[in-house]
Amino acid sequence: MNFIAADADYNQADTVLFGAPYDSTTSFRPGTRFGPPAMRTESFGIETYSPYQNKDLETDARVHDSGDLELPFGAPDRALEMIEARAAAILDDGKIPFLLGGEHLVTLGAVRAAAKRFPDLRIIHFDAHADLREDYLGVKLSHACVIRRCHDILGDNRIWQFGIRSGTRDEFAFMRNGHVTTEPFTAKSLPSLSFPADAPVYLTIDMDVLDPSEFPGTGTQEAGGLRFTELLDAALDVLGRFNVVALDNVELSPPLDSSGRSTALACKFLREELLALRTR
Repeated sequence: MNFIAADADYNQADTVLFGAPYDSTTSFRPGTRFGPPAMRTESFGIETYSPYQNKDLETDARVHDSGDLELPFGAPDRALEMIEARAAAILDDGKIPFLLGGEHLVTLGAVRAAAKRFPDLRIIHFDAHADLREDYLGVKLSHACVIRRCHDILGDNRIWQFGIRSGTRDEFAFMRNGHVTTEPFTAKSLPSLSFPADAPVYLTIDMDVLDPSEFPGTGTQEAGGLRFTELLDAALDVLGRFNVVALDNVELSPPLDSSGRSTALACKFLREELLALRTR
């Protein structure tokens, strides 16, 4: 089963969805491995038409859903290699890879592929958590360290974070020392962010940036988050203004929300992103 209306032929598609159902380094409540298949199933409960953008997935986007990777549980190195290979193949074909997680560590595989193809890559990151730890319990490949590992690749002044409201003292010191640019709690400064028109951008959205009152289906909830409309406005701004060459949505954990509202929100949000992507 594919995500609703994501049934374009691969060769004709501008955007290619692929799932990374992986949560082996989850530090609190697991379940994100069930995110991608749940989104496909539940997507048929929403319309293909967006009243936000006056666009329709059936006529205004060419999206191919290539399914989920079969990732080896408990082997993050190998899982990241497989994610990188899939993202690289999509990029090589001149298309935009859109990764569905899975825990946030899966982002690293896609960023590796994008950074190799676009050496001047920037990252725009929405999250409740900084994810800037050098290691978590002595392990450097963890969802708690993923943005730090991305920084290892890109270096200073190439990562912008929004909505951050949780982290260690060391993580916040890393931000204040200028290694990354962070707006805690909100995304109000996003409209002032500017890059050259052709600058490649990777957009990563950890869905726990949303307030848990709207999105309880995630493994590490943090009070004080963005509202759906705030995150939607921010995402549409990024996708409308910047040259987004790859992106992901991660950390939906359907088993943690028996009401299903988190999955329904994630599906609607994904629809809007697919319609807003600037295709080439």
